[in-house]
Amino acid sequence: MAKSGTAAIPASPSPASPEGEAAPRRRTKAPETRAPALMDAAERLFIEKGIAATSIDDVAAGAQVAKGTFYLYFPSKEALLGALQQRFVDNFCARLQEAVDRHRPDNHRARLKAWTETGLQTYLDNVALHDVVFHEYRPEDRRMRNDNAVITQLVALLRRGADAKVWAVADATMTAVILFNALHGVADDAVAMGQTGEADRKRRARALVDFFERALRPFEDDSAA
Repeated sequence: MAKSGTAAIPASPSPASPEGEAAPRRRTKAPETRAPALMDAAERLFIEKGIAATSIDDVAAGAQVAKGTFYLYFPSKEALLGALQQRFVDNFCARLQEAVDRHRPDNHRARLKAWTETGLQTYLDNVALHDVVFHEYRPEDRRMRNDNAVITQLVALLRRGADAKVWAVADATMTAVILFNALHGVADDAVAMGQTGEADRKRRARALVDFFERALRPFEDDSAA
């Protein structure tokens, strides 16, 4: 309430548009949601427009945050792309592990089959995003054996099966590289041929599982000879 003898100061009106309507305010996001929101917006825009055609301003606007907020989480668009790549791999591995864990730890063949089928399905489900976030191929970054988390996961599966004498694997890492590239090649061929429907996926998954099982020869106990 205003004091006697003084005029009350009217509240400042909200900024108005030329039509007299209040201008929309940018919604405030909780700090823990800003980085994921920026990444979600970037994924959508990169797929729609391409990385080169998408600016940091576009990403910030798509996430409904100020441009300055972008730089609190990512120093550059390249850093954002790296974060998207890591999130893609983390989600990919999590989906594979979830499928594998539906089977008993000692059922190594079922776990490998689940890994193979889910790997193909997940790749095909996310091929547009995969092609965008892994668009830059740099030969100097060929660190497949050491830095590929999907291969590392497969190596662990192969070694556990070998330790349990389900199959014999002389070099688990090299075998995992070969099997991973087989899966990647089958998925890429499905996309190139336009064969990504459910029936085609099942047919290709069966072929992959059969190849994997043939590639892993049964363990033979030489001491029994």
